[in-house]
Amino acid sequence: MPDDRRVSMAMVAARAGVSGQTVSRVANDSPRVDPQTRARVEQAMAELGYRPHRAARALRTGRTRTLGLVAQTLATVGNSRMLQAVAESAASRGYALTVLTLGADADIADAFDRLRDQGVDGAIVLNEATALAREAAPAGLRLVVVDSPPDDRFTVVGTDHAAGGRAAVAHLLTRGHRTVHHLAGPAGSFAAAERERGWRSALAEAGIDAPAPARGDWSAASGYVQAQRMLARGATAIFAGNDQMALGALRAAADAGLRVPDHVAVVGFDDIADAAQFQPPLTTVRQDFDALGEQTVRRLVAWIEGEHPTDLLLEPTLVTRAST
Repeated sequence: MPDDRRVSMAMVAARAGVSGQTVSRVANDSPRVDPQTRARVEQAMAELGYRPHRAARALRTGRTRTLGLVAQTLATVGNSRMLQAVAESAASRGYALTVLTLGADADIADAFDRLRDQGVDGAIVLNEATALAREAAPAGLRLVVVDSPPDDRFTVVGTDHAAGGRAAVAHLLTRGHRTVHHLAGPAGSFAAAERERGWRSALAEAGIDAPAPARGDWSAASGYVQAQRMLARGATAIFAGNDQMALGALRAAADAGLRVPDHVAVVGFDDIADAAQFQPPLTTVRQDFDALGEQTVRRLVAWIEGEHPTDLLLEPTLVTRAST
C-alpha cells in the first residue's frame, strides 16, 4: 500500500474512475454525489490508504470537523458514559473531539474561548457544567447542552429526570411504604434537581408530605453516610439520585443489620453496567446514555450543516430488580 503522505486526490480519482472534483466532494461529505459513486470513491480511498488532510479541508470549507466537549469532571459515571457515547457518535460522522474539564476553577468562559481558538465547529456541554453555560453561553458558538432548562441560545438534549423520579417513587409506594426518603445529588446539578422534583411530585400526588432530603455528591461514600442517617430515623424506602449513592445505601443497610428489601427498599438512577451485580441487584431508573450521545452529536452536526435543531427529552425506564 502506498504511503499515506503520497496518496493524492488524483490517484484516488484514477483508481475510482471519476474526476478529482468528485473525490473532493466525497472527502468533504458533499450531498452532491450519488451513493454508488460515493461507495466507489470510498473504496478507492480505503485501498490506497488515502486520508483527507484536515487542515487543508478546513481552509477550503471553513470547518475543522472538530467538536468540543466541556464537562465539570469526567470522574462521575454519568459523565464518563456520556463522553464515550459522544466520542463514538462523533467518530462515526468523521468528527474529531476536543475535551475540556473545568475542575475546581470552573471557568467555562475560558473554556469556550479555548475551543474557539482551536476552531471547533460547535461544542457540547455536560450536566454539572450546564448552569455555567447558561451564564456564559458565547455568541457565535453552536452549543448543544445536555440536561438544562430550555434556552434560545442553545439546543438542549436530556433525559426526563423528573419522570424517572416519579416512576421510582410510585414503584416504592406500590410496595406498601408509607413514604419515600430521597438521597439527592449535588445542589448545583440540574439533573439532581429534576429527580428531586419528580420525587416531590409523586409524594404530593399521593397526599404525602415529603421528608427532608439528604444530599450527596454522587459518590458511594456520600450515599453511605447519608443513608446511615436516614436509616437511623427509620426510613424503609430510599430513592437515591444515582446508582453509586444507592450502592452506599445498600452498604449502610447491611452494616445496620437490615435486609434489603425486607427492612428497607432502595432504588437508584442511571442503570450503570454493574447495577445488576449489586447485592442485591439494584432496582433503578435507566437512562439511555448511548441514545443521549447519539442525539446530542446528531443535533450539533445538523446545526453545523445549516439546520437549527429542536430540543429533545428522552424518556427513562424503570428497571425492577431485587432491591425492591
